[in-house]
Amino acid sequence: MPYSPASTEDIDRPVIWTVSVSRLADLFRDITLEYDHLATIEPIYLGFDEAARHIRERMASERCDVVIAAGSNAAYLKGRVSAPVVIAKASGFDMMQALARARRVSERIGVITYQSPLPELAEFSATFGAGIVQRTYVTEEDARDRINELKADGIEAIIGAGLITDLAEEAGLTGVFVYSAASIRQAFDDALEMARQTQLEADRSRRTVAVADTLRARHGLNDLRGESAAMERLRQQVVLFARSPATVLIEGETGTGKELAAQAIHRESPRSLGPNRPFVAVNCGAIAESLLESELFGHEEGAFTGARRGGHAGLFEAADRGTLFLDEIGEMPLTLQTRLLRVLEEREVVRVGGTRPVAVNVRVISATHCDLEARVREGRFRADLYYRLAVLRIALPPLRERRGDVAALAEWSLKHALAALGARPHPNLHAEVTACAPLFERYDWPGNVRELRNLTQRLALYLAAEPLQALSPSFVMAVAPELGRSAAPQPAAAPARRATAAEVLARFGGKRDEAAHYLGISRTTLWRKLRAGA
Repeated sequence: MPYSPASTEDIDRPVIWTVSVSRLADLFRDITLEYDHLATIEPIYLGFDEAARHIRERMASERCDVVIAAGSNAAYLKGRVSAPVVIAKASGFDMMQALARARRVSERIGVITYQSPLPELAEFSATFGAGIVQRTYVTEEDARDRINELKADGIEAIIGAGLITDLAEEAGLTGVFVYSAASIRQAFDDALEMARQTQLEADRSRRTVAVADTLRARHGLNDLRGESAAMERLRQQVVLFARSPATVLIEGETGTGKELAAQAIHRESPRSLGPNRPFVAVNCGAIAESLLESELFGHEEGAFTGARRGGHAGLFEAADRGTLFLDEIGEMPLTLQTRLLRVLEEREVVRVGGTRPVAVNVRVISATHCDLEARVREGRFRADLYYRLAVLRIALPPLRERRGDVAALAEWSLKHALAALGARPHPNLHAEVTACAPLFERYDWPGNVRELRNLTQRLALYLAAEPLQALSPSFVMAVAPELGRSAAPQPAAAPARRATAAEVLARFGGKRDEAAHYLGISRTTLWRKLRAGA
């Protein structure tokens, strides 16, 4: 049903971006004129990877409610951008009209579609002897090969979307564009309805009890920055895993953004929709063992000395209908691992000191910087819990394995750090960062993205204090001399014995904060290791 102007009362105009690189762009442009009083519509004349990067970059600071695209371009974007993608589809009537136009050119007609053929068309061709030959493609190279096959077979007219018709005409054949104005209007109607429903849901959420800031995922897919192949794979995994209710284990070194990835999974999942769908995070290594149990599972009144009057709901109950993120899961004591496994299996929690089970509907995402499989072999982590937590797994790449992203990340982080100080970046900041890129890319970044962010905050402080100071390599080295110290390559022989917590603490003169930071653990975990002699 067409979108009605009356339904936009009290709701901001939707923002729609159309994506096309072929003759579909002309059709989008014509139909946009009919809808521009209902929405803010902007064309993007890019395709595939370029379009995905452009949309992600802009959505970091701009709003887009819906993206409209067609064919292979739409299929490519659907799993790679956070905005919903409406796919413009050719109707059966469109295909009949296209066949009639193609029949004027050739008795035998080629039809090329993305990924899968049209079974109804095969049935139609067999019934009426229409002489229709179907082919499918995935990549542009596939499409070229299919067109050349059909040309060699004597077919002179080919029906398809914009990419297909362009390539057909490039090969000297007649390309018949399958989309009609009516199909594109339907896509716009669908996009407006989708935007309307999203805005109504958001408006309804604002009118109900809002989820507290501490229980809200602030980061999404657009915050997983970087154009390397590793980051593209990560974003695709996030979108894919968000569709499943299964547990996720995120593995990665300190500072790689494990909680950021967890928040993005939550934000992309159905569990983030509507009110009271919280994202609750807890660092299992930062809370004393005696308190962690009651924090996770809650406690009844009088369960222990100092227990809250009336009892206290734990984080599992707080995360009901949402997501619970267990950071540093490898630091969880064995006794609590048993309780956690039971909660995951039974989908209910019993508070400390209580007997009544409370049903919970929680999706668990956990993270670790340590080798959990090694801990399982050592008997320090339950094997059954490990397999229960690691139904889906994500390995975050360290920064040294995606050095091509470092300069762009540094520039982006520096701009934000300057803005936080009320300072404007230099007009030629991009050129200055590019000049310093070898410094940034040569360094191994043991603290990964967190270390890079901290370094840019330090640089921003100096740049804000001296507005005329250029971001030159010598200036960067003066502010961050650690960039001149690359990590020494490790020999290929057997790894050296890992220093104990006590040895690391002694190396740092008894300073627990510095020793914990070096080991990538919390002070509480360091204390545990010291007590255990690990």
